[in-house]
Amino acid sequence: MTEKVSMTFEEIFEQNERRIHYHMLKLGINDPHREFYVEGLYAMWMAYKKYDPDKGPLATYFNYTIRNRLIDMLRMKTREDNNEQKINQKEICEVDNGNSCGTMKLPMFDPNGITIEDNTFWESVKSKLSENQWKWVQFFIIEGMSMQEIAQLEGVSFDAVKSWGREVRKKLKDEGEYLESLYRPS
Repeated sequence: MTEKVSMTFEEIFEQNERRIHYHMLKLGINDPHREFYVEGLYAMWMAYKKYDPDKGPLATYFNYTIRNRLIDMLRMKTREDNNEQKINQKEICEVDNGNSCGTMKLPMFDPNGITIEDNTFWESVKSKLSENQWKWVQFFIIEGMSMQEIAQLEGVSFDAVKSWGREVRKKLKDEGEYLESLYRPS
């Protein structure tokens, strides 16, 4: 055991290449870009260069070195992915204030600065609604007040305001379908 390995690295590599694949399989590493394979090959090369026959068999040293290098690289990649995910999440929150809507989680953009100036449209809507229903549209949709705030402002119950909104939705359903047909690309 005291003599230095007399084989070339190419010969040893041919005999031990499967060790890299074995450890990648055991660690559950998917390697489409062969980054982990190259890291395992580098670990094998370093183990070959640093091998001391007095400390044990070369195969054991290969296993130890390859496995630990792959684990280190896996940890590094996981850390990078987590950091990238945090950065992406931060950018998403900056774009849409972190708000999303619906099952598709589409972003809700900040409505500040958006003015509603189509008076003919709003007059058309107002003509179809009762006075209380129009209050709901005015306060809830246009001004963005909560239903609780509207109830306090008008001196009615929360359920009454909720009912106004329900009736508005029923009446404007046909209007919405009409508008949707206008804006639908042909």
